Amino acid sequence: MSSAGDRAVNLTDGKLLKPLLVLSLPIIATNLLQVGYNLADTFWVGRLGQAAVTALSFSWAIVFLLISFSGGFAVAGNVLVAQNKGAENDDRVDHVAGQTLAFVALLSAAFAGVGYLLAPQLLELIGAVPGTAEHRLSVEYTRTMFLGIPFVFGFFIFQGLLQGWGDTRTPMYLMALGVAMNVAIDPIFILGFQDNVLFEALGLDGLQRSLYAATGFSGFGVQGAALATILSRGIGTVIAMGLLLSGRVGITPAPRDFVPKRETVAKIVRIGAPASIEQSTRAVGVTVLTALVALASQEAVAAYGIGNRLTSLVFLPAMGLARGTETVVGQNLGADQVERARRAVVASVGLIAVVLGVVSAVVITFARPITAVFITGENADLVISIGADYLRIVGITFLFLGAFRVVQGAFRGSGSTRTAMAFSVLALVVFRVPPAYALVEWFDMGATGVWYGIAFSNVAIFLVAGAWFLRGTWTDAVIEHEPAAPDLGPDADGPIPAGDDVVAEDD
Repeated sequence: MSSAGDRAVNLTDGKLLKPLLVLSLPIIATNLLQVGYNLADTFWVGRLGQAAVTALSFSWAIVFLLISFSGGFAVAGNVLVAQNKGAENDDRVDHVAGQTLAFVALLSAAFAGVGYLLAPQLLELIGAVPGTAEHRLSVEYTRTMFLGIPFVFGFFIFQGLLQGWGDTRTPMYLMALGVAMNVAIDPIFILGFQDNVLFEALGLDGLQRSLYAATGFSGFGVQGAALATILSRGIGTVIAMGLLLSGRVGITPAPRDFVPKRETVAKIVRIGAPASIEQSTRAVGVTVLTALVALASQEAVAAYGIGNRLTSLVFLPAMGLARGTETVVGQNLGADQVERARRAVVASVGLIAVVLGVVSAVVITFARPITAVFITGENADLVISIGADYLRIVGITFLFLGAFRVVQGAFRGSGSTRTAMAFSVLALVVFRVPPAYALVEWFDMGATGVWYGIAFSNVAIFLVAGAWFLRGTWTDAVIEHEPAAPDLGPDADGPIPAGDDVVAEDD
C-alpha cells in the first residue's frame, strides 16, 4: 500500500496532540484556500456593483447546497478508508476508494444536467425576481457552475479519501495550485481588459489599453467568476486523479475497484446519504435564510452573502479540526482504541475554544472595515452597515458553533452519520429558522432578526450535541474487523477468505 509519495500521518500510536495538529493544519490551510476561491470571486465581482454581488449571493446559496451534498459522500470515503486503515484491512481501502469515485462520478453527471435545466426556478424559490439584473446574472453563474460540478465533486472525493488515509498535505498542495490559478485569471475573466482595476493598481494602464484594443475583451462579468473557478478546479482534479491512479499517494485502486458493486455502493450510500443531508442542511439553512433576508432588502442579501463568506473564513480552524478529528476517531475506533478517540475529541474542542475566542474578539472589533473590503459603488454604505451588524451579533457565538462542528466530526468519524445529520436538522428546523422568522415577521426586526436567530441556534445546538457526546453511545459505530485465519495445520488448502467491512447502525 505504501509508496514513495505516501504522506500519511500515524494516528493510532504514540502522542495524540501532535499528530492531530499535523493532520488538521493542512486541512485548515486547504479550507482557507477553498475560501480563497469564494473571496476572490466576491472581491472582483464586487467591482461590478451591488446587483452583481446580490446575484452571486443568490447563486452561492444553490451552489453551496450542491457542494455540501457531494461532501457527504466524501465523508463516506473518509470514514471507510480511515476505519479500514486503522483495522489494517488494506485491500478494502483500495476497493472503497475506487467504488466511491465511480459512484460519485455518475451522481455528479446527473446533478449537472438537472441543475442546469432547473437553475432559473431554483433561484426564484430563494427570492431572485425574474426579469431583474440579479436574476439574469445569477442564472448565468449558476448554470456555468453546474456544468463544472463533476470537477468540483471529483476533487472533494479525492480530498476525503486521502484525509481518511492520513494524508492531508497532498490535497493542500493541489488546492494551492488551483487557487493561484483562480486568483490570476479571475480579474481578467470577470473584468476583461477594459476598466480593470488590477492593471491600474499595478501601473499597467498602457498594457491594458493595448490588450483591449487588440481583443476588445471586456470580460464575462459574473459568469467569468464561475468560468475561472471551473477551469482552475478542473486542472487540479485531473492532476489529483492522475496521482491516485498512479498509486503514488498510498491508496492504489485497481481497475476492477471502479466497477460498481451493489454491496459497497449500498454501504457508501448508507454512510454518505446522512452525511450529505447533514451538510446539505447547512446549505439549506443558507438558502432559507437568504430568502428571509430578501424580505428585508436586496442590500441585506448582499450583506448576508459577504457575511457568509467571512464567517466561512473564520470557521476554517473549526472545520479543519473537525475533519482531522473525524479521521483520528475513525482510525482509532477501527483499531479498537475507544478512549484514545474520545481524548482526541476533547483536545480538539479545547483547541478550538481558544482559537475562536481570539478570532471573535477581532471580528467584532473590526466588523465594519472588514465588511467594507468586499463592496463598493451604489448602496455600498448600507450594505456595509448591515454586514457589520451581522458580524457583531453572530461573532459572539463563534466559539459555540466551532465546538459543535468538532463534535460533529467525532460522530461522522465513528460512522454515526445519522446522529450528525439529526443534530444538523435540529439546529436548522428548531433552533434557527423559527426564531429568525419570528423576529423578522412578528417583531419586524428585518435582517437583524435573522442575525439573532443564527446566534441563538449556535449556542443551543452545541449544548444539546455536547450532552449527547458525553452519553458515549457514538463510539459503537465501528467496522467489523477481518477475522484472523485460524491455524488449520499443514494440510489446509489455504487461508480463509477475509470478511467484508461493515459499519454498524447508529443508536
